[in-house]
Amino acid sequence: MSRFNIRRTKAAPSSPVTSTGQRTVNQAGGTGHLRDAKSELFLLAVANLVGQDTFYEQGGSRDDRFTALVRKLAVSDPEWTLGLLRWLRHGAAMRTAALVGAAEFTRARLDAGAPGYSRQVVDAVLQRPDEPGELLAYWTSRYGRRLPQPLKRGIADAVRRLYSGRALLKYDTASKGYRFGDVLELTHPSPDPAKPWQGALFKYALDRRHHPDEAVPPAADPLLTANRELLALPVGQRRAVVTGPDGAERLAAAGMTWEALAGWLQGPLDAAAWEAVIPSMGSMALVRNLRNFDQAEVSDEVAAEVARRIADPAEVRRSRQFPFRYLAAHRHAPSLRWGHALELALRHSLANVPALPGRTLILVDRSGSMFDRPSAQTQLNRADSAAVFGTALKVRAADADLVEFGSTSNVIAVGKGEPVLKVLERFGNLGGTETGRAVQEHFRGHDRVVIVTDEQAYGTWGGDPLAGIPADVPVYTWNLAGYRTGHAPSGSAHRHTFGGLTDAAFRLVPLLEAGRDASWPWE
Repeated sequence: MSRFNIRRTKAAPSSPVTSTGQRTVNQAGGTGHLRDAKSELFLLAVANLVGQDTFYEQGGSRDDRFTALVRKLAVSDPEWTLGLLRWLRHGAAMRTAALVGAAEFTRARLDAGAPGYSRQVVDAVLQRPDEPGELLAYWTSRYGRRLPQPLKRGIADAVRRLYSGRALLKYDTASKGYRFGDVLELTHPSPDPAKPWQGALFKYALDRRHHPDEAVPPAADPLLTANRELLALPVGQRRAVVTGPDGAERLAAAGMTWEALAGWLQGPLDAAAWEAVIPSMGSMALVRNLRNFDQAEVSDEVAAEVARRIADPAEVRRSRQFPFRYLAAHRHAPSLRWGHALELALRHSLANVPALPGRTLILVDRSGSMFDRPSAQTQLNRADSAAVFGTALKVRAADADLVEFGSTSNVIAVGKGEPVLKVLERFGNLGGTETGRAVQEHFRGHDRVVIVTDEQAYGTWGGDPLAGIPADVPVYTWNLAGYRTGHAPSGSAHRHTFGGLTDAAFRLVPLLEAGRDASWPWE
């Protein structure tokens, strides 16, 4: 009798996040499945905003675990770790973790006497003009003011690529511990030969740092010249610039940011001030200031243009905001002027969520441990992110059951074409993480199961909360917290784990279901 070569046989591809076969106790007292070092670092890196406590792990301990893993792999497999850190900054939009990772990568290779790679990784993770100063601040606070050559050369490479007049106006502020001039003095970059204006810019940055009252911008840079002229205006004449017929053009031509505008006007931003600076604001800044626009009572015409830009697919792609940022904006600025635009933007930011065929069970973890905030700068939490991603899967799928779970569980009803932001209001806080109970109560022969969770399942339901799902049914666990242990084996046999705060991981689902092995995102 044939046992393997039958019609129902499915391919069992492998995925990169791999468990070792070893078990331990997880954070909730249940069975935890250990992963190899690369898998543990990957899941931690895409969830770790650095310095932030989680429900089960103090920020310091979490950062120490991240540092130890980076340092270990920087020596044992530098090419893989370089790929991770580069992708972490470019693909996963994780800024601080990438900077810290690059510094620790460099330190580990120096300590091991291992040449190469450090200059490349430093240059790769520095993508915004204020980040060379950020990296120097981290390094000197941890390792002192002596800077190794790979660090200096990597930063110098980034400085040539990133420093411009506009960057200087936006990021070279007195609040920074390391100004542009400090970075230049410490790393000694040569101007980029393809940018003949950069030498004069470097000199101006040094003068701004050491002789601000005497610093004169390069005459060849119209942006810096226009900015200096605006700053030199008497306070009494400044509002006339804002309210003039060419106010928006003059502010844009001078590189005047919304952050600097209130200080320049020496007063709060009213409707006229916002309307003058809104045309030159980026998409991320617009989303974060919707409530301020409402409070200032900007005109409906301007609000309509803001809404158009927020909802523009190209703007959403360019801003690379995490999907849950649009939920935060919706809660912070519940005006009817923004609701439709934020819904469209949220859907554009979830463009990678696949339209899954067949029947799908989607389990969204709403246990207490999911309600810690990933960052001090947001009121949202991992439970909100889980609800966003789970709901997006539901509205795209051909036939899906969306379930929130904790100690109990509930089916979340979703009407045809219903806005994701509206559905999110139905999720609650359901106590403990009883994944096995939710599987037992809701799995009914589905073609696949997706679980969005922190994986810290209670021990009540045995060593494998997925035991109630047949071995030939794919289970995709989306880890949003990056704890050390998983709730089940992963990497093969139709059990796969991925993570992160964006929807990029969902690209793996169609790949795996086509019977193809999945590799790391940067490979």
